[in-house]
Amino acid sequence: MRVSVRFFTRLREITSKREEKLEFPDSAKVTIDVVLKALAQSYGKPFIEYVYDAKTGGVQGFLQFLVNGQSAAMLKGLETELKDGDVLAILPPVSGG
Repeated sequence: MRVSVRFFTRLREITSKREEKLEFPDSAKVTIDVVLKALAQSYGKPFIEYVYDAKTGGVQGFLQFLVNGQSAAMLKGLETELKDGDVLAILPPVSGG
């Protein structure tokens, strides 16, 4: 099973990539949380410090996750299951003026 992850702003700097394709066993239950943990292993401390809250260990509230363009908040949040070919976008805070 293959999932694409798209990075923006700070995460693009941390990973030096716009997109990464991750592969998991076909039998695996792959959620957004599982993907984040795999990325944390690959990119280490800079990724972990940006994505996770040091006090709670949870994912930073300012990050948004889109699965195939749909907000994960409208699905099952970090427990949203991904399917083969899905695209996960990790979006930074959006500010306007």
